[in-house]
Amino acid sequence: MKHIVLAGPTASGKTELALALAKRLDAHVISADSRQIYQGLTAGTAKPKGFYQNETYLVENIPYHLVDFLPPDKTFDAASFCTAATQLTQSFPEKPFIFAGGTGMYLHAFFVGLDPLPPSAPALRAELTDFAVRQGKEALHARLAEKDPVSAAQIPAGNVQRVMRALEITLLAGRPASELKTGNFFGQFPSDKALFVYLNWEKDLLNARIEARTEGMLEPMAQETQALLRAGAAENCPALKSLGYPQILQWLRGEKTRRETLEKIVILTRQYAKRQRTWFNRYKNALRLDLQKPQDFDTDKLAKKITDVFFEKN
Repeated sequence: MKHIVLAGPTASGKTELALALAKRLDAHVISADSRQIYQGLTAGTAKPKGFYQNETYLVENIPYHLVDFLPPDKTFDAASFCTAATQLTQSFPEKPFIFAGGTGMYLHAFFVGLDPLPPSAPALRAELTDFAVRQGKEALHARLAEKDPVSAAQIPAGNVQRVMRALEITLLAGRPASELKTGNFFGQFPSDKALFVYLNWEKDLLNARIEARTEGMLEPMAQETQALLRAGAAENCPALKSLGYPQILQWLRGEKTRRETLEKIVILTRQYAKRQRTWFNRYKNALRLDLQKPQDFDTDKLAKKITDVFFEKN
């Protein structure tokens, strides 16, 4: 069964459109969002409101998978996503699935494939994190350069997470991470497996949507954060490292004002959206839906257009 992938930057309306598509196609939705997985995080992740029935999360009576299931202290990665998505699609072989989300690595891993790399090791990652905090990002980068100069030349010191992952792979595999690359990371999206749809908002309009959404979710994010802390979650748990939540913690501690918190989260979200645009632009065979004005985002019309193309190519 061929599926539909609905991708785009944060605040582009993927969830709303995915639900409209699922209703037209009698389909299930799989969330490809690395933050909506967490229990207790709703406002800051724009998680769709739903409820569990017979162990299935329902949103407007649509099965919406891989949201709201992971405790805040647990981790989930692309390999975990592939395993879960494979189980779901195999459990309902007669159903098309709408993959909706902005975590490009999840989508790429499932449909294109990634290099066979060792999984993250919590103890080693903790040691590298501590090293980066104590010695600084430049020292971490220098450590990678010593072990894997090719990766170090490709990854700037400022991208701490990528530097850390490359160093982690190198130490775990006993070989430079650069030697383990197969080229899958740069592969094109396979059109025989899914129709890839990209929501291509005009930049200023998307920025306005980001700003409006952030303004509306600030207080709910603070309430969620306080609830998680009261329930025993640590301030540095994986869930509270999600975009915006570290800034909410600073606000709650009195280190930043509400305005400073809002402005910082807006800036970080815009930067994240830019990285998402760069990532998804690699797929040249995508059905790009250009949204130049607010009224262009008509979910019924867009869903019909996508459905027509889907049946034409299926």
